[in-house]
Amino acid sequence: MQSESTSSFYPYLCQRFQSLVWSCLDADLSKSAVFYAERYFAMNRTNHESRHLYATALLREGQTYSALNLCTGCLEIKAKCCTVLGRHRQARDMLEATLRDTNYVSSASSSSRIAHYFPEEAALRCRAGTTAMKANLRDKAARSFQDALTLNPYLWEALEGLCALGAAPDIDELFPPRPPPVKRAPPEDVQTKSGPVATGAGFFTPETGNGGSLFRSWKPEITQPQPFRIALPPGPRDSIATNDSSFYPPDNSFQVHRIGRSHPTNTHASQNVSRPLSSADEAGPVTKRLRSNQQSETLKSKTSKSSLDDPLKKARARPALSFANIFSSSGRRSQQTTSSRTNVVPGKSNAQPVAAHIATRRSTRLLSGTAPKPTHPSKHSTRDRRRPPPHARNQSIESDKDEGSAPSVEVAYSPSPPAAALSHRSEASPSPSTWTSAQEQLAQEEYESEQAEQYIYELVRRFARAARALATYDCQKCLEELEQLPHTHQHSCSVIAMMGRAHYEQQDFASSERAFKTLRKEDPYRLWDMEVYSSLLWHLQRSVELSFLAQELLNINPQSPQAWITIGNLFSLQKERQQALTCFRRAAQLDPTCAYAYTLSGHESIDEDVDKAINFFQSALRADARHYNAWYGLGTCYLRMSKIRLAEYHFRKAVEIHPKNAVLLGCVGMAVERRGDREAALALFNEAVRLAPDNALVRYRRAKIYISMRKYQAAVEDLELLRNATPEESNVVFQLAKVYRLVGNVVKSAQTLAAARDISPKSMGKIKKLLETVQDEGDDKMDEG
Repeated sequence: MQSESTSSFYPYLCQRFQSLVWSCLDADLSKSAVFYAERYFAMNRTNHESRHLYATALLREGQTYSALNLCTGCLEIKAKCCTVLGRHRQARDMLEATLRDTNYVSSASSSSRIAHYFPEEAALRCRAGTTAMKANLRDKAARSFQDALTLNPYLWEALEGLCALGAAPDIDELFPPRPPPVKRAPPEDVQTKSGPVATGAGFFTPETGNGGSLFRSWKPEITQPQPFRIALPPGPRDSIATNDSSFYPPDNSFQVHRIGRSHPTNTHASQNVSRPLSSADEAGPVTKRLRSNQQSETLKSKTSKSSLDDPLKKARARPALSFANIFSSSGRRSQQTTSSRTNVVPGKSNAQPVAAHIATRRSTRLLSGTAPKPTHPSKHSTRDRRRPPPHARNQSIESDKDEGSAPSVEVAYSPSPPAAALSHRSEASPSPSTWTSAQEQLAQEEYESEQAEQYIYELVRRFARAARALATYDCQKCLEELEQLPHTHQHSCSVIAMMGRAHYEQQDFASSERAFKTLRKEDPYRLWDMEVYSSLLWHLQRSVELSFLAQELLNINPQSPQAWITIGNLFSLQKERQQALTCFRRAAQLDPTCAYAYTLSGHESIDEDVDKAINFFQSALRADARHYNAWYGLGTCYLRMSKIRLAEYHFRKAVEIHPKNAVLLGCVGMAVERRGDREAALALFNEAVRLAPDNALVRYRRAKIYISMRKYQAAVEDLELLRNATPEESNVVFQLAKVYRLVGNVVKSAQTLAAARDISPKSMGKIKKLLETVQDEGDDKMDEG
């Protein structure tokens, strides 16, 4: 199930993951699809959609058994898997069952199938990089992958390719940090008195403290997308539903204040508006003074309006309908000019759809509600109220500003509902907030959508840092990054596999074995990373587990190189080198780009034919130039051939790729020691011991250098630690007896030699030869390892 931190925006997260998976599948980027499908599945393993997408991605990537085992309830995926496996009868039965299912909906027609396609260039560049990498065109592959990530940072295959090439830049360059999303707040939360105060439907009266300015500090978000940009229909000029110049002041002060907060304010804006709009009569008669200037004002309004004005005017026009329906009597109707824009009869049911329809714009926050009306009207409003009415019919319109006028007088002189009722209602109770529920819901949806996008972006950044650290063999950093992942993703198969590989590269075989066992429980049909697990079992001398793993992998897919590498490791553990070589060659035939198969062939043949082993290691480097094990194998071959300079060169190349491998540093130290530079060799061994204090091999080799440099006390400390850790190792006990004899401690030397004879009776010849040597002869001719 989803965690509490993602429960608020979980639906948007599901939609985004579904879109990513289908986009990757459509772009033929199956590895990226598997990555995002696994992330989606890890969040909620009971969701049918996530399970279906994960199984589809695995099937597209060739992991048929894993897809079949995963999708337990989807007959469509089962039929496809059975067809791939050649189980045609089972596939037919499942297809027949699908046809009988009346509720069956194909995945191709599901709502999640609507994908946001990647740019075609990004997908093509990613695939071009993959083919270039397989063709050993490293520079071209790196450029293609970088270009693909520049076009689309969510191409996981491109990032994996850069990591495999060792050319991955800093993750902050590929994925720059993003600030956390912030929910859009209503204007009142920023500054309470910055928004306008409405007296009716769409007409705004400035507050007393604003000095006549309609908007002192409020500024619409022009950078926000403006949907529903519809041109105004033609209509009478007296209606507020049309582009009426009488709706705005003649000096167009609203449009001036839309430009910027620092623009000078026209304090005489409200003097020219002689009639405020009533709650229902949006098209009532205006004063003759306004009608005389109507033509000039219309031209001015046309020249000064921008692309953002029309939605704002319409937004202020719509609340009039709702106010008219609330405060007018049931027998009253608006004039025909009001319906000329919307063609809707005023009613309570009409107010909500209109408000909800325009709720997607940030610039229409001042919908269907007003702030509390100021108790003291402005100076210009007082002047207008004291002016005598020029016409009897205008008296009801002018009385909208007179709070003391009786509603009955207005009914006698005006066909519109009484506006004084609106004024008394506004003073008696607080008016609705300018931040409507529809806008609040929209802001919440936008915030949750941004949270989902931020969650996926940060998740990809974390995985990218872990993948880059593992590719550069910074295993400790990789483990730290994986531990910081959300708890649900830490139990996914790819994370467990990365942990197992990181522990394996650290020579922490116990932790690596636990990780791979957990991985086998999570996905018993997984083929990826099993070659590493088989080598781990080889190091641990687990022949029974290795045999069981080889049989299972061979049953899952006999055409997979992982299965034949596992079988070859089993034969190698049983000292059957020819059969092991045959299996490794078979793996290389199935996948010519599998460098590990060539490397293992070289290690198997190094004791019998060094030249043949060199050819195998060179073939591995042609397949993967960053395969440090092949460089190590070449260094070992040249060291046996006494080509010290070549051995040191290849060992150092391996260290460049894997700088924190204590064994490789020890091999460089051996070559440097053979070259005669013992001080440099000791420094290398000290660094190796610092990196891996529990590594017995490097500590043993450092003890031998201490003996050759006559630093016997330091050698005794290392050898005592090794004896306590591995009491059955005869070479350690023999070297310790030798050091005791060299320092003159005959009693301890004799006791240690007796223990060495008991552990390895075959070492009697070496023991006699040691007893015949002269004291303080720092020669290790009798050393066997």
